[in-house]
Amino acid sequence: MLGRTDSRRRLLFLLVTFAVVGAALVTRLAYWQVSQRDRLADAALSQTTMRLESPSRRGDIYDRSGTVVLATTVERERLAAIPSAVKPVERRREVAAKLVSILGLQGDDAKTLTDRMTSENKYIVLAHALDTATADRIRAASTAKEIEGVILEPEPVRVYPHEGGGPETTLAAQLLGFVNRDGQGQYGVEQFYQDQLNGSPRVIHAQKDIAARAVPDTIVVEDPGTPGADLRLTIDAGLQLALEQELLAAWAADKAQSVSAVVMDPYTGEILAEASYPSYDANDYRAIADSDPSRFIDPIVSSVYEPGSVFKMLTAIAGLETKTVTTSTELKDVAKLTLDGGRTHVDDADHKGKGWMKFEDAIAWSRNVVAAKVALALGNTTRSSSAILHEVWTRMGFGSPTGVDLAGEVGGILHDPTIQPWRQIDLANGAFGQGVAVTPLQLATAYSAMVNGGTLIQPHVVKAIGSQEREVPAKGQVIDPKLSTTLIGMMNHVVSTVPFYRDRTLIKGYDVGGKTGTAQIWDVKKHAWKHNLFNYSFIGYIAREKGIPDLVVAVKINEGHPTIARIGQLEMPVMSFELFRRIAYDAITRPGILPERRAPTDAVVANR
Repeated sequence: MLGRTDSRRRLLFLLVTFAVVGAALVTRLAYWQVSQRDRLADAALSQTTMRLESPSRRGDIYDRSGTVVLATTVERERLAAIPSAVKPVERRREVAAKLVSILGLQGDDAKTLTDRMTSENKYIVLAHALDTATADRIRAASTAKEIEGVILEPEPVRVYPHEGGGPETTLAAQLLGFVNRDGQGQYGVEQFYQDQLNGSPRVIHAQKDIAARAVPDTIVVEDPGTPGADLRLTIDAGLQLALEQELLAAWAADKAQSVSAVVMDPYTGEILAEASYPSYDANDYRAIADSDPSRFIDPIVSSVYEPGSVFKMLTAIAGLETKTVTTSTELKDVAKLTLDGGRTHVDDADHKGKGWMKFEDAIAWSRNVVAAKVALALGNTTRSSSAILHEVWTRMGFGSPTGVDLAGEVGGILHDPTIQPWRQIDLANGAFGQGVAVTPLQLATAYSAMVNGGTLIQPHVVKAIGSQEREVPAKGQVIDPKLSTTLIGMMNHVVSTVPFYRDRTLIKGYDVGGKTGTAQIWDVKKHAWKHNLFNYSFIGYIAREKGIPDLVVAVKINEGHPTIARIGQLEMPVMSFELFRRIAYDAITRPGILPERRAPTDAVVANR
């Protein structure tokens, strides 16, 4: 008979072991169920639930009338799929082939959709912004069992409903900008007012299905969101279209790289129209991003250039303020002005001297030598003269952004003589707009101050946000009201004295004034001036009553090709001052832009 194999000691050991293990398990279970309960519950919840933010409806953008929609949002559909739910892979290929046919895809686009549809993804977007007809064809194919595993989901799409003044453009594209697929405004008004237009998103919690979509019966709204605010612009849609058509015509005639213009109310700072050509179709911004993204940039606020002789009016301000000249002061125009001890010189465009002439005539005939002489004589030394001229520039808004409510504005380039002292040639060149870089909007703003009684206004393009009218205060008085009246007279003298300005700038029944500028263009790659390419500018005013300007118009023709290129004569089919006349007339005669009668400032009336 075998002996017993059990023992009390062994039994006791097993009991103790089971007790220890059991206690450990109970302790661990208590740890998970009590101490870690909230964390584990949150982890489990995160795997089966989702927090989803969906954008609120983006605000619309209207023109100044509040009736013309410049930008709005429509509901379209995107095509998504759950490839992993379609078995086998051959079936996925069949579905992909049918979708390629319905969508009319070719080449790389067809291959991309096929690759996505034949993957093992649980959810993937195949196409965006489907039109109604295409979405209906997909639904019909799904009903007929020709395709499976696909979903049509609502998708907001930003649209710009009005055609622009040029082919394949939308109205005010560079001013408005566009909205990308992530709902972010890009460039112009869309970017600057992103927060106001976008509102706040709707936030929900819900259980999610295998495709990571919210299960409808489980949706809980955390935040209902706030719709975006509508914007009413200062832009007049009719004038904007007319302006764009004028720019297209000038661009084609002058074979220019680009043509830009802005129309502004010099008293309020409201921008009534502004555009450049070439422009783009904001509804097809992705194609432009692939081919020529530089078109997104608005040259009115984001590109600088040497302005040339339009800057002589700034030199006039400095000379008249310091009383070193008056409009009738006689100055001798010589063929060449030697500077810096004979090391440098400036000359006039025609390389001829006109002899003694009144200062206002020298400005009208755009004499570089006279402008340089006035600048050099502002102070007792080159250093003091430089400081005076530079101070006028900065006071009139150059060297810093205007603060316009458009994305991407730049401040231009001015060299500060207190940091790097100017030579005589630097001062002389600056007197007629060389060695500085400015934007067309800065020029329009400065000229507005010259003609409105001396107030530097704040340019802006948004008139109201929602139902709230914007208050846009001026920046302050920058020149004496009497000087403003003198400058108006000088600008009128320019276009009424010089025959080739008078014949192509004056408008019967209206008071007109302004200043031209023609500037050489430096080729940074070749380190030389570009041959027979120039930047042409004209900034001026138009008025219904003598001496009381209604509007300011700034025009820039970038890299225009002169058809007549002689010393002192650079002619194009459409000159900058001719383009000004066309735009100014369009603007002044456009119904609803100007009040019945412009209420002039007291200063302008007092000094007429």
